[in-house]
Amino acid sequence: MTGTTAARLWQRMDRAERAVCLSANRGCRRTLVRAFFVAASRVGDGPVWYALVAALALTGGAAGASAALRMAVAGVVGALLYKALKQRLVRERPCVSHEDILAGTAPLDRYSFPSGHTLHAVCFTTLAVSHDPALSPLLVPLALAIAASRVVLGLHYPSDVVAGAAIGSVLAALTLGFWPI
Repeated sequence: MTGTTAARLWQRMDRAERAVCLSANRGCRRTLVRAFFVAASRVGDGPVWYALVAALALTGGAAGASAALRMAVAGVVGALLYKALKQRLVRERPCVSHEDILAGTAPLDRYSFPSGHTLHAVCFTTLAVSHDPALSPLLVPLALAIAASRVVLGLHYPSDVVAGAAIGSVLAALTLGFWPI
């Protein structure tokens, strides 16, 4: 696919998803809603995942250390993968492409496809819950809030989030397949 063909495809998809983005982004105009999703987004920047990896490594014995290492390796692979995809696929963020969509917070990088926050939230949640299912009631809602924050804050289209979730799921499944619990 040529650069021009890809750009036209993104423009068609952007227009198709604009209404959903605009509707979700209206939440940014409400102080408490925006604050909640900014907090979820910032947590998804990494601090909660780093803390979880450290906690598993320090308190979980050999199984916890193995789970922590599994998550760290998957995290590095995920970061390399989503950065390469973003640089290759070059999809502008909704807040850049549509002047009526507000950027609820500053993005960490330029392009939107796929959502790295969602990729990591889904991957880490899957891996952590596979290690300790008791973490599910805490991590699943957190992952959902992180994923939703990306659209509400005007930083991603829904398809960016779906793609990030799919890639995160596949990465977690491959990690568990190659490195079982």
